[in-house]
Amino acid sequence: MLFEAQIHDLKMWLPWLRIRREQKAMRAIVEQQRRMMTAEQVSEQSAQIVAQIERMSAFREAQTVLLYYPIHNEVDLRPLLTKYGDQKTFLFPVTHRRSMEVRPYDGEDMMRKGRYGVPEPQTETYKGHIDLILVPGVVFDQHCHRIGRGGGYYDKFLNSHPRAMKIGVCYAFQLKKHTIPHRMGDHKMDRVVTPQQTIG
Repeated sequence: MLFEAQIHDLKMWLPWLRIRREQKAMRAIVEQQRRMMTAEQVSEQSAQIVAQIERMSAFREAQTVLLYYPIHNEVDLRPLLTKYGDQKTFLFPVTHRRSMEVRPYDGEDMMRKGRYGVPEPQTETYKGHIDLILVPGVVFDQHCHRIGRGGGYYDKFLNSHPRAMKIGVCYAFQLKKHTIPHRMGDHKMDRVVTPQQTIG
């Protein structure tokens, strides 16, 4: 019976391990492409994505918006802070060992590098409703599946905020036409925005 239970457990784990391996390989390739972008490309394409977000009713009507601090040439949404900082409450993630919380943005002077060297607000934890979450990712597909940085922080956090609108942002080469490998716990986006299009 013990041997049969071990075989059953192995069969349950194998598909998950295969998906994880495929995600890791895809993440490595696309991250390398992104890191090769020039500062000019990042600035220009980020501005195009910001312009699309500004036109969305989900953004215009949102009172509380969760952003992220871009690293390694990720899409830079920080221009939204400058333009709408007096109209909306902007939040940023703060990561702990196994979880993620969010805190209000209160200027660059209140940002300090956190667990992974990413700047995080030094304000009090925000526990209220979030209207819109702008989500970074390494790879997305046409069905709004997402492969993130690999820590699982966003998937756990998004599952605990089902009422918030989730919009993934990425460059065109990060959006795949085929369905990317994903697991049951990987959270889908409501929409995905690239410099050229919005899907979802």
